[in-house]
Amino acid sequence: MATPMSANRFLGALRGEGLAVVEVGDWSTHNRNHKGPWGPVNGVMIHHTVTRGTANTVRICRDGYESLPGPLCHGVIAKDGTVHLVGYGRANHAGLGDDEVLRAVIAERRLPPDDEATTDGNRHFYGFECENLGNGEDPWPKVQLEAIAKAAAAVCRAHGWTHRSVIGHLEWQPGKVDPRGFTMASMRERIAELLR
Repeated sequence: MATPMSANRFLGALRGEGLAVVEVGDWSTHNRNHKGPWGPVNGVMIHHTVTRGTANTVRICRDGYESLPGPLCHGVIAKDGTVHLVGYGRANHAGLGDDEVLRAVIAERRLPPDDEATTDGNRHFYGFECENLGNGEDPWPKVQLEAIAKAAAAVCRAHGWTHRSVIGHLEWQPGKVDPRGFTMASMRERIAELLR
C-alpha cells in the first residue's frame, strides 16, 4: 500500500523512464476526488480504449461521457508511444472489481479468477488507457507496447513494486476483455525486464 505520488513526481517518473509525455490542459488537478478517496494505491491497471485516432481518444479519456464523466484514466498511451496525461487523482477507469484480486496485487502474488465486483478500484489503481479498437485485429505497434511497459514500470519503480502490481482490466472486473490483442502475462514479462 502506498500514498499516491504527487502529480509532479508522476510526471518525472514517466519521463525518467524515457517516455515522451504530453501534458493535456489542467491534467494535474483534473480528477473525481469529490466522489471518493484516491489511495492508498496498490497497482497499475491497463485498458484499451475502443477508439480510433489519438486526438479523439485523448478528448474522450479526458472529458468522458454523459454517463461516465472524465477523466477516464491518468494517461492515454497513443499508437506512437506518446503518453498523454489527462487527469490525476481519482479517475473513472477501474470501477468495481474483485477484492481477492486486490489482495493478490497487494501481496504481489498470482492472481485469482475475478468473479465478483465488490471493491472500488478507482481508489486503488493508476490507470492507463491504450489507443486500440480492442477487436483483436487492430494492431499494437511495438513502440506502443514498449511505452505501456515503460509507463507501468515507471509507477512500479517509484513505489518499489514488482511487475505483479500491474493488471489488466479483464483481470479485475468480470466481463471485461481489455486489453485485447496481447496477454497481460507477456506485458508483465516486459515490465519485469525493465525493472531488473
